[in-house]
Amino acid sequence: MTLHLIKLCVGCDTVDELLEWRAEKAAPGEPWILRTRQTPKRGAELVDGGSLFRVYRGQILSRQRILAVRTVGDGVAARCEISLDETVVRTLPTPRRAFQGWRYLPAADAPPDLSEGGFAEGAPEHLVRQLRELGAW
Repeated sequence: MTLHLIKLCVGCDTVDELLEWRAEKAAPGEPWILRTRQTPKRGAELVDGGSLFRVYRGQILSRQRILAVRTVGDGVAARCEISLDETVVRTLPTPRRAFQGWRYLPAADAPPDLSEGGFAEGAPEHLVRQLRELGAW
């Protein structure tokens, strides 16, 4: 059964800002690693087709496929590294209240990709948000 993670995207207000940040900070060929304090106990389910969904300013706007989940270090210094696919897929804007850390997201509750929702992948993010908020889409 596929299981996803959801996490707040702190420091970026849009998907484009996240991509710009990644381009500035990552060395060529460097894998995209998300580091967290706690290792998910259901890591095998996450790697089996799961994605990391990101919340930007109260809206789920993107996802990345989870490639691996591993714990590095020992004892109190142990941390989790989640390897992510380089491809960032935009999703249908879906409201989500703030929370700390990460949470599991069942596949049934995951928003569809933007391209599946009737809009082209390149649709302006602000327009998609406004249409969603107005209930016109």
